[in-house]
Amino acid sequence: MTLRNTGHRWGWVSQLLHWLILAMLAWLGWRGLTMVDMDPSPAMIEAYALHKSVGLTLLALVALRLAWRLFAGSPRPVPGTPTWQKRMADLTHAALYVLMFAIPLSGWLFNSASGYPLQWFKLFNLPAIAGSSEALADLASQVHVVGFWLLVLLVAAHAGAALYHHFVQRDDTLRRMLPQRRRAPGPIQQTPGGMA
Repeated sequence: MTLRNTGHRWGWVSQLLHWLILAMLAWLGWRGLTMVDMDPSPAMIEAYALHKSVGLTLLALVALRLAWRLFAGSPRPVPGTPTWQKRMADLTHAALYVLMFAIPLSGWLFNSASGYPLQWFKLFNLPAIAGSSEALADLASQVHVVGFWLLVLLVAAHAGAALYHHFVQRDDTLRRMLPQRRRAPGPIQQTPGGMA
């Protein structure tokens, strides 16, 4: 498998970032939905702190993924893909990137406007990106929550389209984002003298 993307496949860097970001999004969604129901306690504070740290890490990885995509390019559409599907895929990818930036940034904005300190895995503090403001904190909170549910819908549509291509269209759309299997060696060709 190649480092960079080719005209036919995503390279291993893009694949790694894709699946890592998906796993982090799933964990952040689960943590975000469960931590709001926790009773005030040190465990709740730890849950929020970890959610924030992983969210900041996600923000950095999404920026890295976008930079890598701009540098390494992306595969051409699978031959035979209708123009409307190409446009829908482009719009979906653009919306996914917008939301993957907007959700962690709105969380950072909410944290800042609420006057809470922000640490990254207890290693260092990050600066506030806004002054204390209840109205701004409410707006950021709404963007964070609505953005999350929009992201859930888009990810479901994205996955559904990939599965449709895989099982119905039977093309390589999904396979080219998966690690390439090594091909089994073919039979050894024998020469008339019995030597390979």
